[in-house]
Amino acid sequence: MTLQLLLTAERILPRPSTPVEDGAVLIEGERILAAGPRAEVTAQASPDAERLDFPGATLMPGLFNAHVHLAFDATREMLPNFLSSEDTTLRAGAKNRLGQLLRSGVTTVRDLGDRDALGARVRAELAAEGVAAPRLLTAGTPLTVLNGHCHFFGGEVGDDHAIRALIDADAAAGADVIKVMASGGQITEGGADMWESQFDVRELRLIVEHAASHGLPVAAHAHGADAIEASVEAGVRTIEHCTWMTGPQRQDRRDGVAERMAAEGIAACSTSSRNWRMMAERMGEELAKTVYGRLSWLEELGVPLLSGTDAGLPGSVFDDPVGALELYEWLGFGRRRILEIATEDSAAGLGLGDVTGRLAPGLSADVLVVDGDPLADLSALRNLRLVLSRGVVSGDSG
Repeated sequence: MTLQLLLTAERILPRPSTPVEDGAVLIEGERILAAGPRAEVTAQASPDAERLDFPGATLMPGLFNAHVHLAFDATREMLPNFLSSEDTTLRAGAKNRLGQLLRSGVTTVRDLGDRDALGARVRAELAAEGVAAPRLLTAGTPLTVLNGHCHFFGGEVGDDHAIRALIDADAAAGADVIKVMASGGQITEGGADMWESQFDVRELRLIVEHAASHGLPVAAHAHGADAIEASVEAGVRTIEHCTWMTGPQRQDRRDGVAERMAAEGIAACSTSSRNWRMMAERMGEELAKTVYGRLSWLEELGVPLLSGTDAGLPGSVFDDPVGALELYEWLGFGRRRILEIATEDSAAGLGLGDVTGRLAPGLSADVLVVDGDPLADLSALRNLRLVLSRGVVSGDSG
């Protein structure tokens, strides 16, 4: 029989919008049995349940990072290091970075680009080893055009046959989502500029339809406004970056496209890391408010927002989710709303709303214990006392 675990604290956040003072969470195995007022939950615990009390602390759902690259090391030499690394080095690095994510309170991770099914293999190895780790969704090898953005992952496709073949291969290797580089990017020399499209609507629709034949959604890397519009037209699940660029320091926010995203539940992932402060200083406040203000505009139009940082790129570290979330506070988002984006909204956007993202009976026991109240001060999220992923305590918490 699995031993129950009863956690009690000054408050719990079953959802950020419904705080409960003097609360408790009862866990059995990987699942939450009950969450709510201390007296009600404690009454449901078995006499031999392990009991941990955290005065002055908050119990809340684990955080999400919906856009990472576990193959990258977040240094300036990120790309040459990746290209020169043996598979054993990449696997060890990915495991280390998943550990960093977990220790910083992230219990669900989506990796959006690697080679040779790195993420899926690491996930299987960690499960076999019985090591505490975040839930990992992986895209495998992203689709790109010949010599296109991130072609070094091995996902160049030149025709419809190649598109189908790569999707088939990713699905067979354990992918949970298909990634397409709908526009150019910053880290690939000689490819399309960030605002330039790499696939047309017909090709993107083929990608969406063939991914759907495997039961998989599509995430579209799209900086350019045209690429965003084409991706939405094609029916992708999420837009990564979603910067609406039409040229250097030029944006074209298209209300009609964003309204369609809202109506169809197509989520936007900002991919802003803690680097946003440095970038804002370089740009100046006026330009920074314009660039990052797209998130406020998307929020006003009802577009679902995901919490993701592009971790692995230079300076985008794996262990500071709070630094990234502080961007929303700088933009004027309330702390309750920020916590919703980082938990239940990201869960819903990734198709995991019935799995995690809230503290509720039947959901996964992805639970954080933080000193203080994150609804009063986001920095409380840095004061972790306990991290549970699917009911397993992180080895570096507690």
